[in-house]
Amino acid sequence: MSKSNDQISDQQSCRLSIVVPVFNEEENLDKLFEELQKTLNATGLTWEILFVDDGSKDGSWVKIRKLCEANKCIRGIRFSRNFGHQYALFAGLVQTKGDAVVTMDADLQHPPDVIPRMIETWESGNKIVNSARIEPRKLPLYKKVTSKLYYKVFSFLSGIPIESGMADFRLLDRKVVDHILLFREEGLFLRGIVQTLGYTSATIEYQCQDRFKGVSKYTLSRMIKFAWTGITSFSIVPLRISIILGIFTSFVAFYQLGDAIYVKLFTDRAVPGWASAIGIVSLMFGILFILMGIIGEYIGRILIEVRGRPRYLVQEHAGFNIFEKGRL
Repeated sequence: MSKSNDQISDQQSCRLSIVVPVFNEEENLDKLFEELQKTLNATGLTWEILFVDDGSKDGSWVKIRKLCEANKCIRGIRFSRNFGHQYALFAGLVQTKGDAVVTMDADLQHPPDVIPRMIETWESGNKIVNSARIEPRKLPLYKKVTSKLYYKVFSFLSGIPIESGMADFRLLDRKVVDHILLFREEGLFLRGIVQTLGYTSATIEYQCQDRFKGVSKYTLSRMIKFAWTGITSFSIVPLRISIILGIFTSFVAFYQLGDAIYVKLFTDRAVPGWASAIGIVSLMFGILFILMGIIGEYIGRILIEVRGRPRYLVQEHAGFNIFEKGRL
């Protein structure tokens, strides 16, 4: 017989935790909680919701505080500034109590009614339940193509298979969460980390919904940064590609040098003029700077790791008791 959710004490574990990163989602929070409450109550499990405000500039934190005051099953964390979606997810995982944890976005594109299917799949023995979205027909073609292309490139470079459409809407068993929390690296890419753990997993499909209100916070620059972080966090193949390109361009340069010497010593033809010389020099320097940039990216990551600075800073919290505040 399941316990009423209102009877969960602050220090007691619960069956299911929901982690929701929030960035300027004030208009969506009431609707999200309404949908989650209806879905989770129907499962008969004890549950909690943990909102992580990732430096929102609107009234998201005020809304979270009000929800916490009105519902004992809700807790909130507010970052001092925007640290990024992946760190907000990680901060939420740190504070969860549930035997299973569901991570999802706040814009209602991740439909709460998928959660019971996740729970059923988890209870059948899977420690990780991933979700793969079925793209809506009206999604721009370039987004469909770039998404599929990115995951193919990431899987090829890292050796970690990730299906197209597999985002951060998933269920994780408590053992999986505890192992994720052991990862202390900068440049978090949880989609990759989850796939490296090796636990039994399953994938369920869902129909991606439209945003309830507001606009997407993932601009093109954010998506490129996120994609590059994922690749460089899990693969050194770009460095190896640099070596291959370096060898190839060296052969081109030596060929040009040998051709110039041969023409000078054994033919009456004049050595090609400035156009060819400038062209090959420009090519060499262009590739050289690209390779230096790739190497610099990895050196920069080493510097960030060596500094050992906090990955995020919590400014405020809501719904936590004295015991839990010490963990923030």
